[in-house]
Amino acid sequence: MSGQLSQSTQGQSRAPLLLLAVVAGVMVSNIYYGQPLLERIGTDIGIPVASLGWIVAASQAGYLLGLVLLVPLGDVVDRRLLIGTQVAASAVGAVAVTLASSQTVLLIAFAGLGLASSVVQTIVAYTAASSTPDQRGRNIGTVTAGVVSGLILARTVAGGMTELWGWRSVYIFAAGAAVVLSVSVLLALPKERPERGRRRYLQAVSSVVVLTRSDPFFRTRSLITMLLFASFGVLWSGMSLLLSGPAWNLPPGVIGLFGLAGLAGILAASRAGAAADRGWGQRVTGTGLLALLGSWLALSLGSWSLLWFILGIVLLDAAVQAVHVSSQTMIVAGAEEAASSIIGSYMVFYSVGSAVGAAAVAPVFDAWGWTGASILGAVFAMLALAIWWADRRRSLSEPAEARPVRSTQPAGAE
Repeated sequence: MSGQLSQSTQGQSRAPLLLLAVVAGVMVSNIYYGQPLLERIGTDIGIPVASLGWIVAASQAGYLLGLVLLVPLGDVVDRRLLIGTQVAASAVGAVAVTLASSQTVLLIAFAGLGLASSVVQTIVAYTAASSTPDQRGRNIGTVTAGVVSGLILARTVAGGMTELWGWRSVYIFAAGAAVVLSVSVLLALPKERPERGRRRYLQAVSSVVVLTRSDPFFRTRSLITMLLFASFGVLWSGMSLLLSGPAWNLPPGVIGLFGLAGLAGILAASRAGAAADRGWGQRVTGTGLLALLGSWLALSLGSWSLLWFILGIVLLDAAVQAVHVSSQTMIVAGAEEAASSIIGSYMVFYSVGSAVGAAAVAPVFDAWGWTGASILGAVFAMLALAIWWADRRRSLSEPAEARPVRSTQPAGAE
């Protein structure tokens, strides 16, 4: 498999890589369109404020299911066909969201949309598996830059479209974009002829348990990621509650523009990937987690200063993307043939963290306001930093030969 894929990204022309970045950006937008629209959606469908976080959490729950059941298929079937099919399925999920008229139906539709949108990690795995070691971090950084762009545009586009045509128009747009990109992927990416089967898939699906239990390095990076994205979810799910509330009374179109502050994440993703290629992944992680913690000092002032709030967004997004790209690059190194299983397993922790952050911030905000939400985000950041620090102290105190060797066949190689 790795030999067949190497011709695609190892010496891959820029066009297919950029297409993958665009597709990843548009697909991740499906998860985040709703964040600046929470109050508008809740008012339309009749969802109380304390329950609004479940809109984003439903998407993340579906995304998690996709990580477990769909992304590992990339180690079994033609990834080109898998990517194209998942992108097309996201169009169906977006249409279901558009037609939802009750809270139950809406949450189910968002879960389905999240399930299909897990294709983002199939794309990351495709990129990681088909890159040479000296290009892997840079290529993952390119795709992640597309993801960050999607995060930014999701909030901006969603806010603007909602002001003009209502929140349902956002998901009509998402469905149309998915159809176009599905066809583009099937036409542009090379075919694969994987020679794997059912037993491999079942082992790949179980890889999240196997890796978490047996691989200390994977476990550490995944726990850091879970807490990292819990902190991330607190900001982006709680932001609309702050900005649309009594403190600022901003409309969705203006709230969506705050996503532009996350442009720093694009540069951070690219630089972090290049740094990881040079072996600086741990250094980037420590610096990024310190920056994440510091960002909450600025964000906590958001109830009275939009300038400090924007600066906090810039710092938080840059920190999150730098740590995320470093982790993805490091966990796949030496195990490229199982990239889909590894990335899918790792992203389970991302999805859990994002869902926890999104679900927790609404009731915390409802009870203690933005100060309580900021403390929650900072606590997640502190825990991630503590795990990284403890792992670094442990690894530096051990002789190199005593450190456990990672298996390069975590998904059940023959």
